[in-house]
Amino acid sequence: MTTAQQRTAEVVGDLINTVNERLVKHEVTYGEYQAAKQWLIELGEAGEWPLFLDVFFEHTVERMASERRRGSTGCIEGPYYVPGSPELDSPATLPRRPDEPGDGLVFSGTVRDLDGIPIPGAVVDIWHADANGFYSQFHPDPPKWNLRGTVRADAEGRFEIHTVLPAPYEIPKEGPTGRMITSAGWHHWRPAHLHMMVRAPGKQTLTSQLFFAGHEYVDDDVAGAVKPELTLELVRHDDGHYTAEYDFRLDPA
Repeated sequence: MTTAQQRTAEVVGDLINTVNERLVKHEVTYGEYQAAKQWLIELGEAGEWPLFLDVFFEHTVERMASERRRGSTGCIEGPYYVPGSPELDSPATLPRRPDEPGDGLVFSGTVRDLDGIPIPGAVVDIWHADANGFYSQFHPDPPKWNLRGTVRADAEGRFEIHTVLPAPYEIPKEGPTGRMITSAGWHHWRPAHLHMMVRAPGKQTLTSQLFFAGHEYVDDDVAGAVKPELTLELVRHDDGHYTAEYDFRLDPA
């Protein structure tokens, strides 16, 4: 048996044994088993495996990965990342509709290495929901690259991104994942957040999310992904727009 086969046997075998133990513990009936099997089939047919796995399991794998980092804390990628967003130089305004709803947000900071030295030209690939909780390319309303951009920091590693404050969003209720959440009596909500991948030559890519202190569902995220160190303090200005700052520190590759 190869090392890869041994690893697969250990991990998959343990998962199978754990499921079988829980079937016995809860005295699962044949009717319940058949319903669960049909639900799993529907989950695949609906293309919701990425959604289901990212909501309920990715945070555990991500936490273990973050424990090996010395730099900034990571967070789950989630199911709504799309590569190839428009490339923008800082200061940058993310693509948006002329009548884009929501309060303005200016998100800024500096990308540094572990010694605190700024990294010129570091990239912040950012995406987030709109003020209605919808992601472009995953909902028919927002245009293709709405509120998505690949922003290059300046010569001092600093970035400034003009966008709008995102809203919390619900896991879709009509699909298999949403129906399961409803059946369990759980809520479907994720708190408002910004997604980003931060990249620079010779550094590990950091995938993370940033949340907003005091906002709804920050203390009760259905995906269990919120971390205190990833919570931003928003500053509201007289004209109604908000600002927030966060510095990233990247580990060496």
